[in-house]
Amino acid sequence: MSSHLNPGTSAIRREPRWPVVIALIAICALYWSLPERLTPGPSWVMLAIMLALVIATVMSYVAGKVELNFFLGVALLSIITIAVVWSLGALIAGLPLKREAPRDLLRSAVALWASNVLVFACWYWRLDAGGPHHRDLRASHTTGAFLFPQMTVVPGSPLAKQAWKPGFVDYLFLAFNTSTAFSPTDVPVLSRWAKLLMMVQSSISLGTVAILAARAINIL
Repeated sequence: MSSHLNPGTSAIRREPRWPVVIALIAICALYWSLPERLTPGPSWVMLAIMLALVIATVMSYVAGKVELNFFLGVALLSIITIAVVWSLGALIAGLPLKREAPRDLLRSAVALWASNVLVFACWYWRLDAGGPHHRDLRASHTTGAFLFPQMTVVPGSPLAKQAWKPGFVDYLFLAFNTSTAFSPTDVPVLSRWAKLLMMVQSSISLGTVAILAARAINIL
């Protein structure tokens, strides 16, 4: 989340940040719902760290501290990603020992899958084309790590009359497809860092789905 525009760019439409804040709070709530055995340490400690970084990130955006905002945002997403991977590993490790009741296992797997979608949507939003601050400074989105369909519109066509820039929902759609279809579908990936992140996201999603499938076979 970023803030001040350069002189002469005040007329450029800035992307709203509230969808990202809602997504981050949702991730915190989902992680809080996990059994304490699946969290590194007491669950309230990780929740407190996440919420503190969310608040600090929002405050840095309001204060117009772009570099600090970027650093805090990356730190927050890194901690959440590590926590999700750790929880998934703990869930998989406990599967042969049947440590989790079927209902708790299903609830935990769904929470981790949803957290995976949201956190990687935030990653793509945070890093694509230099981040939200740099995207705000441009009149339209013509370059980045992802080739959105709107970027391929032929100049002069009716669809090209209004400048287009991706919002959080566009990255959420991309992350959702990656976790369900294990591919970016209609959005080609151009950057190597984005390809690596998508590989990590797909691996987490596949691991979560495999847990459900293994448990379902075991029940049968």
